Amino acid sequence: MWRNRRREIQPEERVIKDVDKAYSKTLKRAGNLLAAKPRAVEELRKRLLEKAWTNEEIVARVIAKLSEYGYLDDEQYAKNAALSAIRQRPQGRHKLRQAMARKPLAREIKEKAIEHAFEQMPESGLIDAVIEKRLRLKGIPETPEDSKKLYDHLLRKGFGFDLIREKIKAVKNGEFTAEP
Repeated sequence: MWRNRRREIQPEERVIKDVDKAYSKTLKRAGNLLAAKPRAVEELRKRLLEKAWTNEEIVARVIAKLSEYGYLDDEQYAKNAALSAIRQRPQGRHKLRQAMARKPLAREIKEKAIEHAFEQMPESGLIDAVIEKRLRLKGIPETPEDSKKLYDHLLRKGFGFDLIREKIKAVKNGEFTAEP
């Protein structure tokens, strides 16, 4: 692969000749990493420790400085990540929870972020957007097999059983209208 594989640097491999220079170099790298994309504190710590010219103490100082400036905030990062995920691809609570599980954050922070995202964009509006797109592409389900396919599609998108059943019933009865 064209990219270097990330590997953990062993303590004996770390060479720090000038602590101030290592600090400023680590701070610059942190700025570059954050400029590329927002990151959780733990993710940034891991990425900074990939270099042999820094260590845990220097990274801790850099993270403290960035947190003090407001550049690192796990709660805000989680809220933005959750909201961004459902804006880009409408999905249900289950699928969003799976996506957020991969983030290196505390469980409470993830749950708060998921709740915040669905307060901003209710799940019923998201499922309507998914159904609308599916109906545009495949048409209204006419056979039980078509209904099952729609049902399975919505399940894969992470929506709850009751909500799916309610919406499919509305589609079959011709009562489906997307919520604004």
